[in-house]
Amino acid sequence: MLSCCILFVSGSLGGGAMSEGEGLFHSVQVGDSTFTVLTRYQQLRAIGSGAQGIVCSALDSVLGVPVAVKKLSRPFQNQTHAKRAYRELVLLKCVNHKNIIRLLNVFTPQNSLEEFQDLILLITAAGLHCLLPMRDLKPSNIVVKSDCTLKILDFGLARTACTNFMMTPYVVTRYYRAPEVILGMKYKENVDIWSVGCIMGEMVKGSVIFQGTDHIDQWNKVIEVLGTPPMEFMNRLMETVRNYVMNKPQYPGVSFSQLFPDWAFPAETEQDQLKTSQARDLLSKMLVIDPESRISVEDALDHPYIHMWYDPGEADAPPPQISDKQLEEREHSIEQWKELIYDELMDWEERNQNGVMKEDCAGE
Repeated sequence: MLSCCILFVSGSLGGGAMSEGEGLFHSVQVGDSTFTVLTRYQQLRAIGSGAQGIVCSALDSVLGVPVAVKKLSRPFQNQTHAKRAYRELVLLKCVNHKNIIRLLNVFTPQNSLEEFQDLILLITAAGLHCLLPMRDLKPSNIVVKSDCTLKILDFGLARTACTNFMMTPYVVTRYYRAPEVILGMKYKENVDIWSVGCIMGEMVKGSVIFQGTDHIDQWNKVIEVLGTPPMEFMNRLMETVRNYVMNKPQYPGVSFSQLFPDWAFPAETEQDQLKTSQARDLLSKMLVIDPESRISVEDALDHPYIHMWYDPGEADAPPPQISDKQLEEREHSIEQWKELIYDELMDWEERNQNGVMKEDCAGE
């Protein structure tokens, strides 16, 4: 099987995308996986894994800084995995945002498309730490810098603005999956508000809010905590799903003051107590089973608990210009995806040689 590595690196790195030359790579066995990386990256140790790949810590022996290496799980094993790898590379090349990991360089240890197996991306990661010490929008894909700036890591499943949002498959770790997704309903932008609410609630409680063993148990966990939804919601379900849901026991749910008690929040001053009340109110508006009643993205940004950090100029800024206008609609064979990824790599190499590189990110 072909393998693909993504390298999260701190500091500024120059040089051509594939100018490292032959003989500068080494293979390291990490658990059941083999990482083939530049010899400058030493002391690889596994720090996490998931459906999309394995993440290792490492040391950049040239810069003397810690790095993280993410190896995607067999990106060319099927069309879906290959498309995700292509999408991630394309998005990383065009995104420039303080809360998103930034791409600094791209290279491969192979010398031609025929030999192409490994894709290595160098990405800013100075001073990053896992947001939560456990296990797409989920805690393991969010990290925090020492100055408390958050960064999103994973773009393998990201969607573009041109996507027919109501119709595309939505993939997210089960614990953070919105009820409308669990029940096979159509969904809209505030589907991610649920995931954000789950992450925020997990930060408050220190444990997963809805930890189901499968999609059925996931639904059960949701209604046991939040209560059985009203008939207005039930009537929008497919008949077979509605019959199943309505045959479940009726749950009253627990109050948000029980779910997130005062002691779970820091409250040493009167201002802290006000923030506790505001935080709990925001959670109560995000963790709503019925998406028609759930808070919108715009209203969530305007909520008193987080409005003080809201920057209209940033939130309303134009989206990144994605070079591939058919990013989501493309359907190709594995070999075609492989060639597209290689073309993106060559494009980066050409831009680098012409001096069209992103600015120094060492201060991030």
